[in-house]
Formats: sequence, structure tokens, C-alpha cells
Amino acid sequence: MKNNLKIAALVTMAVLLFAACKEKDPMQTPSKVQVKAVDGKYNFYVNGKLFELKGAGGGGRLALLHKSGGNSVRSWSSGNGTSMLDTAYKYNLMVAMGLGMGQELHGFNYDDTAAVGKQYRRNIAAVEMYKNHPSLLCWVVGNELNLSPNRGLPVNPKVYDALKDIVDYIHKEDPNHPVTTTFAGASKEHIRVALERCPDLDFISLQVYGALARMPEIVKAAELTKPFAITEYGPVGHWEMPRTEWGREIEEPSAKKAAGIYDRIQKGIVEDPTGLCLGGYVFLWGQKQERTPTWYGMFLKSGEATAVVDELTRYWSGKYPENRAPKVDSLKIEVKNAVDNIYLKPGIKCTVKVFASDPNNDPLTIKWVMLKEVIERSQGGAREIEPDGVTFETVSDIDGELVFVSPKEEGEYRLFAYVYDGKDKAGTANVPFYVKK
Repeated sequence: MKNNLKIAALVTMAVLLFAACKEKDPMQTPSKVQVKAVDGKYNFYVNGKLFELKGAGGGGRLALLHKSGGNSVRSWSSGNGTSMLDTAYKYNLMVAMGLGMGQELHGFNYDDTAAVGKQYRRNIAAVEMYKNHPSLLCWVVGNELNLSPNRGLPVNPKVYDALKDIVDYIHKEDPNHPVTTTFAGASKEHIRVALERCPDLDFISLQVYGALARMPEIVKAAELTKPFAITEYGPVGHWEMPRTEWGREIEEPSAKKAAGIYDRIQKGIVEDPTGLCLGGYVFLWGQKQERTPTWYGMFLKSGEATAVVDELTRYWSGKYPENRAPKVDSLKIEVKNAVDNIYLKPGIKCTVKVFASDPNNDPLTIKWVMLKEVIERSQGGAREIEPDGVTFETVSDIDGELVFVSPKEEGEYRLFAYVYDGKDKAGTANVPFYVKK
């Protein structure tokens, strides 16, 4: 009998010890996050302390994000949630966790109750899995649900009924973290309809690119009264840039792109006169193909950081990094810029010149790449296939000036200059041209 009592006591002690350890587990102690206004200015507050959002979208290179002065990372789904949250915790970052919802733009049918129910169950399972992680900042439910496959027509209002179900669940089961959804642009009508069907969003999220500099007038036109975050901003979007006569978007060279982003951050976020802006997430802390392999990513496929990272570091930390990326100002073929609509005869010698310098006076090397143009252009940031590379004959390549032989086959091409400093920084520029007899 005594032995049984001893065993029972030991078991009880073990259970209590386990419970005590579990209670003290820092990875299962949620942060209390609020969105509130103090002195007329909305901000995040984490465990009662002001959290001035300085974020980037994309889950890689979090050590560099921290080193650059960023404090938050955003995802578009919860698929790699554990890894992202744990890595963020290591680098003292907070995570805006995406909960994926299908877009009508890409074929999701909100009249399909079975599909909507499956989506709901997947997302509430993710909420239960991650809601107690200390690095969780907020939930971002759905991405640009306002994009319609039918231009000019609104989305099915059941989109926002499905959103409401998930938002309501989070508010009931996770009182520690605010919830938002994102809009492509800031249409007054789109936001009105969404908030009528799902009124309890803690804040709304807007995704703007070239228009970031006009946020004060955009906010006024949309009659916003809720606080908002800019969950995507970055270079001028491909839909906002000039096109060639044959319909190809013209990308800014990396130096102009970086300077433009910094200027728009100041006008649209730092100098926000409304008090409603919570800060934002730059797109993209990584690399992706969208019209070109260099348009939106802050890094090249080979890993080098561009001048945009330098400007973000300046914004987040107050100073540039010690080593800065090469400054690439322009790229010209036969002394013509991309806006001049460059037509070349097949199989002729052509001269291209890249204008580049280095802020640290590092010696620069240049890699020239020719691609065909994208065949099927993606919509709404969906996956896009990088076009095939083109082998071309080089006549000479000296000091940033390349003499090459134009392709023999008629069609649309794009020539890229990649400029490297040998210290993990790079600059880029590209120019579209058309080979025509």
C-alpha cells in the first residue's frame, strides 16, 4: 500500500512538473498584440510596447532582414509556418501569418460549399497550430480577394462571407492577435462591400506600388476610417510602367528603382498625415519571375542583394550598409533607351552600353543575358514561367560596352546587364527590343 502511495505521489509530481515546464515554455507563450491609436496615431503594440512596423514579404534571408533593421516578415500562406515562426523568433522578428484563400481570379468557386468548407477547416487548423507562438504578430486572411476574373465586375459577395467565418473564428479562439485581409489597390467600392459583409476586421491591408506616393489622396478618396497597413509595396508595377509599341513593359534600372522606392516610402508611409497607416511590408524579400526575373525581387537568383536592400536598410535603420550595391542608371542599345522602341535587323552587329558605378569604388564585372519574352503573362502575382535564354554571338565586351550580333530569328527579346561588385551586391538593367526584317 505504501509503495502504491509513493508511486502515485511520484506520478503526481511528474505531472505537475510537466505542467509547470509547459507553462514556462517560451515557444508556447503568445504575445499580446493590439492595434490602437495613441495621440491620434495608430500602431501595433506587442505586450504593451510600441511596435513600429518595418516589414518585408518573403520567408528567406531573415538574418539579413534583422541585420538590415527590419522587424517583421509576412507570408502568403501557413504552409511553412513552424519554420518561419521559429526562425523569426531566433532573429527577434514578428510574423504576419498568411491564411490562404482561393481567388475568383484564379478559378476558385465560392458557390462550391464543399470547397469553401475545406478551405475553412484548413485555415482554422492553422490558427490552432500557430496562435500561441510568441513571434506571431497578426493574421492575414486571404490575398487580394477583390480581384475579379471579369474586369469591371465585383467578386461574388460570398467571398467575404467565407472571409467572415474565418475572421469570426479567430476572434473567438485567439484574442491575442488582430486580423486583416488585403486589397489590390484601394477601391472605395471594394472596401465598402468587404466591410459590409465582414465588418470586424481589426485593420485593413492595401497593396500599392507606384501609387504609394499618393496614399494621402487615395485614403481620402476611399473614405477610410479604419487603420491600414501597406502589405505590399515596392517598385513601380509592370501595369503602371510605359510599354513598347509591341506591348512589352519597360522595367526601371536598379538605381532608379531603389531611389523611387525610398521616395515613395517617405511620402506614403513616413509622412502619413492620416494617423491611420501602420507601416508596411516591401515586396519581395527574395526573387521571383514576374514579367522579368528582376522586376520585384530584392535579390538575384544567384543570391546577390540589389540597391533596394540598401535603401530599405537606410529606411529601417537610419543608415546605409557599409557595402552598397552597384549603381546601374541605364542601358542603351545603339544609343537608344527602351522607350525609343528599339527595332533591330536580324544578324547585324549592335552596340549596347550599360552605365554603372559603385558607391564604394569596387571593381565591377558585367554579365550579359538575353531572354525571349514571357509567353503567358500571369495575373495577380500568380506563378509565371521564366522565358528561355538566347545564345548570341559576342564581338567584343569592354568596360560596360558590348558589341553583339542580333538574333537571326524575328521576334521579341530582352537584353539584361547584371553588374556585380564581388561582395554579394549587384545592380541590373534590361531593355526590350524587336528583331524585324
